[in-house]
Amino acid sequence: MTVQCKVKSIQPLASNTYQILLHPETALDFKAGQYLMVVMGEKDKRPFSIASSPCRHEGELELHIGAAEHNAYAIEVVEAMKTALETQGDITIDAPHGEAWLKEDSERSLLLIAGGTGFSYVRSILDHCIAQNIQNPIHLYWGARDEEQLYAKDELIHIAQSHSHIDFVPVIEQAKSDWQGKVGNVLEAVNEDFSSLADFDIYIAGRFDMAGAAREQFTQNKSALKERIFGDAYAFI
Repeated sequence: MTVQCKVKSIQPLASNTYQILLHPETALDFKAGQYLMVVMGEKDKRPFSIASSPCRHEGELELHIGAAEHNAYAIEVVEAMKTALETQGDITIDAPHGEAWLKEDSERSLLLIAGGTGFSYVRSILDHCIAQNIQNPIHLYWGARDEEQLYAKDELIHIAQSHSHIDFVPVIEQAKSDWQGKVGNVLEAVNEDFSSLADFDIYIAGRFDMAGAAREQFTQNKSALKERIFGDAYAFI
């Protein structure tokens, strides 16, 4: 459905990455892992994962938008959000969308994989699992260009330390000398750490080519079940 929203705040998370809080005029029901469309024009709707979880969003919708210089698609949305915040104007969204939401009735272990701001997708799922006291083992792998882009790293480390069933593995491509985590590609890290993914529900968000490679690699090499790999990208590739 189409809903008018006020922009409550815009905060930088990392270089060219923003946290945007929207307050819809009508309460929005959605599932952990769904996305919304920002309406930029009659035939111009742009999708962004909802980073907040449905049980703890308190009427607000949180977005994480990566708007690097080469990404006009996202930059234009951030600029529209800034204008709405400054003028107290409205932003129109169309939501909810997506079939890759958390399957709460599943007893399988969860593997959450995010590339860059794809983290917003798995954040909603993770937070919902914690809030609902879902005790399935959860492994979260977050890949980014460098440590700065892992803007929620400290929060995730604390979550993993506080919950014995949650494991967090950060992966970066460009590491400084004091980096203690994994270096390289996030899919390579998953392939190294698991001999089999046959018993996992896998949730993945990032570039379409990453999602495609993950499904191919995990089904062919790690016994993952195609029907238990979830991601919005799979509706388009």
